[in-house]
Amino acid sequence: MSEPGGTAALRTRVEQLAREVAKFGAVGGLGLLVNMAAFNLLRHTTDLPVVRASLVATVIAVLFNYVGFRYFTYRDRDKSGRARELSLFLLFSVAGAVVENGLLYAATYGFGWNTPLQSNFFKVFGIGVATLFRFWSYRTWVFRTLPATAAGQAETILADRPAALADEPEAEPAASAASRVG
Repeated sequence: MSEPGGTAALRTRVEQLAREVAKFGAVGGLGLLVNMAAFNLLRHTTDLPVVRASLVATVIAVLFNYVGFRYFTYRDRDKSGRARELSLFLLFSVAGAVVENGLLYAATYGFGWNTPLQSNFFKVFGIGVATLFRFWSYRTWVFRTLPATAAGQAETILADRPAALADEPEAEPAASAASRVG
């Protein structure tokens, strides 16, 4: 028994979204490690204030993540407007950095929570909140889905054709069929 067309299409979209979330999470998880390692290294080896160390670590992680998103998570997406893509990526990354580091700033300077454990907690919390925004903005505005093209549709039809014709007899050329009739 086959699924109705709408259910199959929905299932396919959910599976594609799940794969995208998993890839985004893999790159993001590595980016989190880069961000936290840079943050703690800067915090413990320099005299930078907490939020400045966090901003530097965020910039390092953003650069790391762009490479991961472009060449792993969204490698199949439109690549025609790299300048536009990079500009939007940086714009949304800055917005995410404001969320991420704004929470750390509020905890550190607003509430006086400045121990290494508290700073790391609010850094990770800020990254988590900013990640939700980044996922939505990157997939919606930065790494756009390629439009369906006639060439892409033709490739799909040709790829499916041999399997569809396997059970059908080969069609005879029109000239040979006409010669048998006459």
